[in-house]
Amino acid sequence: MMTVLMMIFFLMFFCGVLSFLFSYKHLLNMLLSLEFMVLCLFIFLFYYLIFFNFEQYFSMFFLVFSVCEGVLGLSILVSMVRSHGNDYFLSYSFLQC
Repeated sequence: MMTVLMMIFFLMFFCGVLSFLFSYKHLLNMLLSLEFMVLCLFIFLFYYLIFFNFEQYFSMFFLVFSVCEGVLGLSILVSMVRSHGNDYFLSYSFLQC
């Protein structure tokens, strides 16, 4: 049973990786696929901790850091949209600040 769940979680994670690789034009799509990968890792971690009867305090720390990562990504998105007017990566010039 655990091997089937692990295969499902790895499949979900690699679907998130593929969506991250193929959505490189928009920053918002990249952030959404990163959050999907983080949620897949959280579900895998939660089931792993429950299956082996470990304490779930680490899952709370993982959720706190993933929320901080999401907030940081959204703040970067808002600052880029305010400064450039869109979230296309191809329209940015990374040589100038």
